This record gives sequence, C-alpha cells and structure tokens, in this order.
Amino acid sequence: MSTPARPRRPARRKTALESLVIAALDEMKAVNIKVLDVRGLTDFADAMVIASGNSDRHVRAIAQHVVDRARERQRRPMGVEGGRDGEWVLVDLQDVVVHVMLPRVREFYAIEQLWEQPSLAAQTAAAAASVAAGPAAGGASARARAPGRVQSARPRRTRSATR
Repeated sequence: MSTPARPRRPARRKTALESLVIAALDEMKAVNIKVLDVRGLTDFADAMVIASGNSDRHVRAIAQHVVDRARERQRRPMGVEGGRDGEWVLVDLQDVVVHVMLPRVREFYAIEQLWEQPSLAAQTAAAAASVAAGPAAGGASARARAPGRVQSARPRRTRSATR
C-alpha cells in the first residue's frame, strides 16, 4: 500500500527584494546563504534569508549593508535587531526577513530546520523508525499508562509533604 504523493508547491521566482538582499549579501562576502520559502507556513513574510559572517563585526557590517541597499531602493526596514552584540542580526524587510549570524550561533539555533519542509523520504523514515521502536521508545510501556491520562515525571505532593 502506498501513500498518496503530496502536491508540490509551484516553483516560484525570486522577488526583486530577495534578489536585492542576496546581491547585498554577496557583495559583503556572506557565507552559506540560504533562502527559505515560508509562504503558507507564516503570514509575516514570504521568504527568509539566512547567512553567516566570519566575526561579530562582519555580521554587523553585512546586516548594515543589506539595510543600506534596501534604503537605496526605497524599502525601509521595519526593524533591525541584534546589531549591538553582532552574533545574530535580524533585518525585517516586511516580505523578506534576513538573519545574519555567526556560524556557531546558526548551528546552535538551527532555524533552517524549524522552517524547512521535511522531505517525503525523511518523513517516511521517521515514521518507520517510530513504528519499529514501538511503545518502549517512550520510556514506559503503553500498557502501563492509563488511557486518556497523562503521567507526570514529578512525584505528587501530598498534604503531609507540604508541612
């Protein structure tokens, strides 16, 4: 028995704003640039651009260059966050949100994995792994749990324990 294939989103062209952002990132030698299509996942933006810089000064310079290029095209950012520390700077250009991060911060938060659509192969592999692991994967046997009841890992406090 096979599962029906998920309908694919139509391929979409880069908007002028996305092209502007990517060009600004390239001009400042940003590393590992990734564009995520977040249409249908969120209402606040159509695309998310994630890039890395080599140092906190480089991250701040990249973000400022994106802001400057956007202003040249009469696109005023809604906000810029994180410019003081320079580890992760977010530039909100309304339709496109730009994240510029240090590589260690990018690896730690892994925001690409939060917004990417998992591939069908990865979903199938995860489902197969959970079925193969069975009820023991959750720590306690499914039979030991009462149906419809959530068990807490914390012991219950009794009246005598509170005094």
